[in-house]
Amino acid sequence: MTDHIKKVSCDWPGNDPLMIQYHDEEWGVPVHDDRKLFEFMVLDAFQAGLSWSTVLKKRENFRKAFDNFQPVIIAKFNESKIEELLQDAGIIRNKLKVRATVTNAQKFVDLQNEFGTFDKYIWQFTGGKTKINQREKLEDLPVNTVESDNMSMDLKKRGFKFVGTTICYAFMQAAGMVNDHMVYCKRYEEINKMA
Repeated sequence: MTDHIKKVSCDWPGNDPLMIQYHDEEWGVPVHDDRKLFEFMVLDAFQAGLSWSTVLKKRENFRKAFDNFQPVIIAKFNESKIEELLQDAGIIRNKLKVRATVTNAQKFVDLQNEFGTFDKYIWQFTGGKTKINQREKLEDLPVNTVESDNMSMDLKKRGFKFVGTTICYAFMQAAGMVNDHMVYCKRYEEINKMA
Protein backbone atom coordinates (compact mmCIF):
# COMPACT_ATOMS: atom_id res chain seq x y z
CA MET A 1 0.00 0.00 0.00
CA THR A 2 2.73 2.48 0.99
CA ASP A 3 4.53 1.88 -2.33
CA HIS A 4 1.68 3.71 -4.05
CA ILE A 5 2.11 6.83 -1.90
CA LYS A 6 4.21 9.33 -3.80
CA LYS A 7 7.19 10.47 -1.73
CA VAL A 8 7.62 14.23 -1.44
CA SER A 9 10.66 14.41 0.84
CA CYS A 10 14.03 12.81 1.40
CA ASP A 11 13.83 9.80 3.72
CA TRP A 12 16.74 10.59 6.02
CA PRO A 13 14.98 13.00 8.44
CA GLY A 14 12.63 10.19 9.48
CA ASN A 15 9.97 11.31 11.97
CA ASP A 16 12.25 13.54 14.02
CA PRO A 17 10.68 17.06 14.05
CA LEU A 18 14.09 18.75 14.45
CA MET A 19 15.55 16.79 11.51
CA ILE A 20 12.47 17.50 9.38
CA GLN A 21 12.72 21.23 10.11
CA TYR A 22 16.45 21.21 9.31
CA HIS A 23 15.79 19.35 6.03
CA ASP A 24 12.90 21.61 5.04
CA GLU A 25 14.49 24.94 5.94
CA GLU A 26 18.29 24.70 5.87
CA TRP A 27 19.90 21.63 4.34
CA GLY A 28 21.13 22.37 0.84
CA VAL A 29 20.27 26.08 0.86
CA PRO A 30 23.27 27.94 -0.65
CA VAL A 31 25.07 29.74 2.20
CA HIS A 32 27.31 32.75 1.57
CA ASP A 33 27.44 34.17 5.09
CA ASP A 34 30.83 33.56 6.73
CA ARG A 35 29.46 33.14 10.25
CA LYS A 36 26.92 30.55 9.06
CA LEU A 37 29.60 28.74 7.03
CA PHE A 38 31.75 28.55 10.16
CA GLU A 39 28.78 27.22 12.14
CA PHE A 40 28.35 24.36 9.65
CA MET A 41 32.09 23.69 9.72
CA VAL A 42 32.03 23.41 13.53
CA LEU A 43 28.88 21.28 13.68
CA ASP A 44 30.03 18.93 10.91
CA ALA A 45 33.34 18.39 12.72
CA PHE A 46 31.54 17.59 15.98
CA GLN A 47 29.25 15.21 14.10
CA ALA A 48 32.16 12.94 13.08
CA GLY A 49 31.36 9.48 14.45
CA LEU A 50 27.96 10.60 15.74
CA SER A 51 24.49 11.12 14.29
CA TRP A 52 23.40 14.49 12.91
CA SER A 53 20.33 14.44 15.17
CA THR A 54 22.65 14.30 18.23
CA VAL A 55 24.39 17.46 17.01
CA LEU A 56 21.14 19.24 16.10
CA LYS A 57 19.71 18.61 19.57
CA LYS A 58 22.75 20.35 21.09
CA ARG A 59 22.96 23.13 18.49
CA GLU A 60 21.63 25.90 20.75
CA ASN A 61 24.08 24.86 23.48
CA PHE A 62 26.90 24.97 20.92
CA ARG A 63 25.74 28.43 19.87
CA LYS A 64 25.99 29.69 23.47
CA ALA A 65 29.26 27.90 24.23
CA PHE A 66 30.96 29.09 21.04
CA ASP A 67 29.85 32.75 21.05
CA ASN A 68 27.32 32.34 18.23
CA PHE A 69 30.04 30.74 16.05
CA GLN A 70 31.97 33.99 15.60
CA PRO A 71 35.43 32.89 14.43
CA VAL A 72 37.16 36.13 15.49
CA ILE A 73 36.11 35.54 19.11
CA ILE A 74 36.72 31.77 19.13
CA ALA A 75 40.20 32.26 17.62
CA LYS A 76 41.19 33.97 20.91
CA PHE A 77 39.94 31.21 23.25
CA ASN A 78 42.68 30.39 25.79
CA GLU A 79 43.37 27.25 27.84
CA SER A 80 41.01 28.19 30.66
CA LYS A 81 38.19 28.78 28.16
CA ILE A 82 38.90 25.40 26.54
CA GLU A 83 38.80 23.73 29.99
CA GLU A 84 35.51 25.50 30.69
CA LEU A 85 34.05 24.14 27.44
CA LEU A 86 35.19 20.62 28.32
CA GLN A 87 33.06 20.86 31.50
CA ASP A 88 29.97 21.99 29.54
CA ALA A 89 27.52 19.06 29.49
CA GLY A 90 25.38 20.88 26.92
CA ILE A 91 27.88 20.28 24.12
CA ILE A 92 29.84 17.26 22.90
CA ARG A 93 32.85 17.30 25.21
CA ASN A 94 35.48 15.91 22.91
CA LYS A 95 38.86 17.48 23.70
CA LEU A 96 40.25 17.07 20.16
CA LYS A 97 37.13 18.57 18.58
CA VAL A 98 36.99 21.51 21.00
CA ARG A 99 40.66 22.29 20.37
CA ALA A 100 40.14 21.85 16.61
CA THR A 101 37.34 24.42 16.73
CA VAL A 102 39.73 27.02 18.17
CA THR A 103 42.45 26.14 15.63
CA ASN A 104 39.92 26.21 12.79
CA ALA A 105 38.63 29.61 13.91
CA GLN A 106 42.20 30.96 13.70
CA LYS A 107 42.72 29.45 10.23
CA PHE A 108 39.27 30.67 9.14
CA VAL A 109 40.24 34.24 10.06
CA ASP A 110 43.51 33.78 8.11
CA LEU A 111 41.48 32.78 5.03
CA GLN A 112 39.16 35.76 5.47
CA ASN A 113 42.21 38.01 5.50
CA GLU A 114 43.66 36.31 2.43
CA PHE A 115 40.50 36.10 0.30
CA GLY A 116 38.35 38.91 1.70
CA THR A 117 35.73 36.37 2.81
CA PHE A 118 35.77 32.67 3.63
CA ASP A 119 32.81 32.39 1.28
CA LYS A 120 34.99 33.44 -1.66
CA TYR A 121 37.56 30.80 -0.75
CA ILE A 122 35.26 27.84 -0.06
CA TRP A 123 32.92 28.19 -3.04
CA GLN A 124 35.84 27.91 -5.47
CA PHE A 125 35.67 24.13 -4.96
CA THR A 126 32.37 24.00 -6.87
CA GLY A 127 33.25 26.76 -9.31
CA GLY A 128 31.28 29.37 -7.36
CA LYS A 129 27.91 27.70 -7.83
CA THR A 130 25.76 24.86 -6.51
CA LYS A 131 26.47 21.52 -8.15
CA ILE A 132 23.07 20.05 -8.98
CA ASN A 133 22.99 16.29 -8.56
CA GLN A 134 20.23 13.86 -9.47
CA ARG A 135 19.92 11.43 -6.59
CA GLU A 136 17.06 8.94 -6.78
CA LYS A 137 17.68 6.96 -3.59
CA LEU A 138 19.62 7.30 -0.36
CA GLU A 139 22.22 4.78 -1.57
CA ASP A 140 23.08 7.21 -4.40
CA LEU A 141 24.57 9.67 -1.89
CA PRO A 142 28.38 9.45 -1.92
CA VAL A 143 30.46 9.96 1.22
CA ASN A 144 32.97 12.01 -0.75
CA THR A 145 33.62 13.42 -4.22
CA VAL A 146 36.58 14.86 -6.13
CA GLU A 147 35.46 18.32 -4.94
CA SER A 148 35.38 17.29 -1.27
CA ASP A 149 38.75 15.53 -1.69
CA ASN A 150 40.25 18.76 -3.05
CA MET A 151 38.63 20.88 -0.34
CA SER A 152 39.87 18.53 2.39
CA MET A 153 43.41 18.50 1.03
CA ASP A 154 43.58 22.28 0.78
CA LEU A 155 42.08 22.90 4.23
CA LYS A 156 44.47 20.38 5.81
CA LYS A 157 47.41 22.03 4.04
CA ARG A 158 46.30 25.32 5.62
CA GLY A 159 46.26 23.78 9.11
CA PHE A 160 42.55 23.02 9.61
CA LYS A 161 41.60 20.00 11.74
CA PHE A 162 38.67 17.55 11.40
CA VAL A 163 38.31 18.33 7.71
CA GLY A 164 38.51 14.87 6.18
CA THR A 165 36.83 14.43 2.82
CA THR A 166 33.66 12.89 4.34
CA ILE A 167 33.25 15.83 6.74
CA CYS A 168 33.90 18.21 3.83
CA TYR A 169 31.21 16.53 1.75
CA ALA A 170 28.69 16.76 4.61
CA PHE A 171 29.61 20.46 4.85
CA MET A 172 29.08 20.92 1.10
CA GLN A 173 25.64 19.31 1.38
CA ALA A 174 24.65 21.46 4.37
CA ALA A 175 25.95 24.72 2.85
CA GLY A 176 24.23 24.15 -0.49
CA MET A 177 27.43 23.74 -2.48
CA VAL A 178 25.74 20.60 -3.79
CA ASN A 179 22.04 19.84 -4.10
CA ASP A 180 21.71 16.31 -2.76
CA HIS A 181 17.98 16.35 -2.14
CA MET A 182 16.33 13.40 -3.83
CA VAL A 183 14.87 14.30 -7.22
CA TYR A 184 11.35 13.52 -5.91
CA CYS A 185 11.80 15.75 -2.83
CA LYS A 186 9.82 18.99 -2.74
CA ARG A 187 13.03 20.82 -1.83
CA TYR A 188 14.96 19.62 -4.90
CA GLU A 189 13.45 22.12 -7.36
CA GLU A 190 13.25 24.85 -4.71
CA ILE A 191 17.01 24.58 -4.13
CA ASN A 192 17.68 24.47 -7.88
CA LYS A 193 15.86 27.80 -8.21
CA MET A 194 17.97 29.31 -5.41
CA ALA A 195 21.13 27.99 -7.04
